[in-house]
Amino acid sequence: MATVRIPKPSTRRANGHAAPAPNGAAAGFVALSLLTSPSRAPRPKPGDGPPCHLCTARCCKYFALEIDKPTSREEFDHIRWYLMHEGIAVWVDEGDWYLEVRTICKHLQPDNTCGIYENRPEVCREYGSDKDEPCEYFTDHLKYDQYWDSDETFQAWYEAEYAKKKAKRARQRALNAKRATAGAGA
Repeated sequence: MATVRIPKPSTRRANGHAAPAPNGAAAGFVALSLLTSPSRAPRPKPGDGPPCHLCTARCCKYFALEIDKPTSREEFDHIRWYLMHEGIAVWVDEGDWYLEVRTICKHLQPDNTCGIYENRPEVCREYGSDKDEPCEYFTDHLKYDQYWDSDETFQAWYEAEYAKKKAKRARQRALNAKRATAGAGA
């Protein structure tokens, strides 16, 4: 059975880090310049927790399931089949394989806040709280060992990998034959 690794929405505070409302402005209003200007708004640190009020809710727009590393042609073909569907990617990170499903949480609001904040799942509450794995806001670009978002790119990769393994087996057979011949002549 595959282990589930779900990127989760983290804590969303209704007034998260909001500056005091200027002259008659609605409570919770934060001028965009305060959020984006490095001279006026200090950049949050991963150890301080996720800055949901600044985020575009990347983590609420997909989930990833850990899958077994394919070991047979049939298993590789299943992954190719996954990739034939829209909104699917497969990637490898530190040797672990994942199936990514790009879909938006039905509780994500137009302003990127959580519509069920008080009743959100525990995975959402915990996301980004680990100092070793901060939320995606702090990741400019994700790096993977391998990444595929189409069946064509996966097929090309698989064929190249299969050719390498086939050549390696041929070299090993030749080496074994040479050793057997050398051992028989001794």
